[in-house]
Amino acid sequence: SMKLGGLGPDYETIKEKKEKIKLQKEYSRQIKEYNMRNITVVQRLPAKPQVCSVSRHKALEYAKKIPRPKIFLAKQEQEVKEVLPQAGPRLPKIPSLESLWSRHEKEKEAVAAFEALHIL
Repeated sequence: SMKLGGLGPDYETIKEKKEKIKLQKEYSRQIKEYNMRNITVVQRLPAKPQVCSVSRHKALEYAKKIPRPKIFLAKQEQEVKEVLPQAGPRLPKIPSLESLWSRHEKEKEAVAAFEALHIL
């Protein structure tokens, strides 16, 4: 008397699984209710006091004692003013706009002559 597998759904196994899941849910609901009644509100842990490592603390103390570099803005501006007048005569003079314009016209004519001779 062996029961062989069939083609349709096995209603007995489905009922057993359904009953097992129902019991699990009921048990979890009971545990949850028990915990809600009996467990007091967990107090938050007090904030940790800020603990620095010894080496970091020493490094911060050392950094406080180091003399900072001094910035001399007024002295730098005076040096720049002194350098500019000396560099002025060394620079070539800028030609006037009229001389540049005449040079441009001459070079334009030279290029037009080369194009007329088909050199370019």
